[in-house]
Amino acid sequence: MRFQGPKNCGGDIDELAYISTNECRFDGQEKSVVCTVSSDSTVRAWDVQEGTEIWSSPLQPAALVNLAAYPRLQLVVTVDKQGLIKTWKAENGREWASFSLPTSSSALQACDHPETPFLLVASAEGVMYTLTVPQLQLLSWTSVFPSSPTSLLCSPDGQWVFASTQDSDLGPKVFYTQSLLCVLEDEPPVSSTLPVLLTSRACWAPDKTARLMVMHRNSDNMRLAITTYELGTKQSQKGVDAVVQQIASFLLPDNMMPPHLMKGHGSQVVLLVSGLELVLFTIQGLQLAAFQDHQKPITSMWVVSARPPCTCIVAPLPEPAAPPHWASHFKDQSRVLTASFDLSLRVYVWNKENKFPVLKSCYHLLGGSHRWASGFTHVESDSMSIVGVEARSIGTSILRSYCFNVQHGSDDCVD
Repeated sequence: MRFQGPKNCGGDIDELAYISTNECRFDGQEKSVVCTVSSDSTVRAWDVQEGTEIWSSPLQPAALVNLAAYPRLQLVVTVDKQGLIKTWKAENGREWASFSLPTSSSALQACDHPETPFLLVASAEGVMYTLTVPQLQLLSWTSVFPSSPTSLLCSPDGQWVFASTQDSDLGPKVFYTQSLLCVLEDEPPVSSTLPVLLTSRACWAPDKTARLMVMHRNSDNMRLAITTYELGTKQSQKGVDAVVQQIASFLLPDNMMPPHLMKGHGSQVVLLVSGLELVLFTIQGLQLAAFQDHQKPITSMWVVSARPPCTCIVAPLPEPAAPPHWASHFKDQSRVLTASFDLSLRVYVWNKENKFPVLKSCYHLLGGSHRWASGFTHVESDSMSIVGVEARSIGTSILRSYCFNVQHGSDDCVD
């Protein structure tokens, strides 16, 4: 790894996202770009390898609280605390379009469908809006959980969206996104309510795009359970119906603190963060591994999937006539990152020699001084770099970036 040093972001960073595409180069022309929104009411783009700011927006009317990225379209979407949504051109930071919600936003989801990219937004009043990108024209809106802040989670292929509200007796819902894009007059969107209550977390299985894992309370509200569903559609006399089939369910251990982070891997594995522990289960409940590498609670988890594969350009080997060749950085690009208040990042890679993939610890990356910082709050990664948000004691944030070095013929965990 190569440490690029901190970048002062002017305020307290609320969110960040990579805007660079999945093509990565290791021939000296590499460039990873991240965007951030912060309490200083700006959206900014950063060159990760150079450690420099590319552009910064003018000051916005209110603090920006969330963003979504469309790397393929080179587009960034932001929303401020008053519900004003804007799209920005990633290459130069120019504002493209805007749309105002009647209330503040509770969720923002980019759905970069190859044919019809769109944006899903939930308001604090429980209404879900579907907008075109980049024009931000309203396609549809539907009341999901009246007067309740709603969370959204779009499936990897953009065909489904999961909607939930915290600690409510109302069951979570899944919507077939095609019915949100092509609205029929007087017809509600195609959806289904899942038969679980008090939902707290959910994630999609990256390798099974219609497979959804939901964390919820069991029937007597005493134990936390994770139930896995397969989603589909079928034709009926009235049109298209959503089909939800439960395929697995298990109870979490009694002695496990309620997880606050949840991600999926492959089609069979769920990753949970509970306090300072990272635990892996199969969807049937078999515990695969548990890590307690951090000294303080984990604040963020990022799972880098190997699908779709990244095409990498690698510098030529030191032979006079050797042309540039194409290869992958790491044998398998999928990995897991955790960030913690202990001012460190942990990087894990998958050992797939067993029946089920199991993580192994790979890197331990340190941040700054505890005298000035309170810990890492966010972490994300692409094929070439890692970026963490380090919260400072004076109410601001900095970005710390780490870049991968390529060594030909090396193992997965070589610096």
